[in-house]
Amino acid sequence: MIMDWREMAGKPTVRGMPGEERWRSYYGAWSGGRRVGGGWEDSGVGRIDPTRGWVIAISWMIACTADIYFLYTLIRRPRLILDFALTLVFIHLVLTTYYSASIPNSLFFWFILVAGSAWTVIVAEQLCVKREMTEGLVVSHPRDEDEEMELGGVSRS
Repeated sequence: MIMDWREMAGKPTVRGMPGEERWRSYYGAWSGGRRVGGGWEDSGVGRIDPTRGWVIAISWMIACTADIYFLYTLIRRPRLILDFALTLVFIHLVLTTYYSASIPNSLFFWFILVAGSAWTVIVAEQLCVKREMTEGLVVSHPRDEDEEMELGGVSRS
């Protein structure tokens, strides 16, 4: 699970001192008032890292494929797949927003989220429909007329 949406967007995830310029303030990692790690300005990169974003996006799509298996196994009805899949995405979105303390504003993040959701819903529903069709309808055999029905032996007065 990606806990900070900025990781998928390839943006830096730690902030410098408050009140500094918006994107230049992302350098170093601070804990308890002490600098515990270097960041963008130390490495001289100072830009968005697209490779990191693509690796995380591919990992997200692989995780969506794992979700397909679990939804197919646990949810028996195709009409419930959409609800469960979008609930998983919504819970992830709430946790990500809470963790990063900001609503995701990266189009790349939203594109991957929507693509993963669509992939999960379409494939899981198709697998559930295929399972229902192979299991077939359970039809009882016609009864013999000679068989006694329930309460059939009771005399009517």
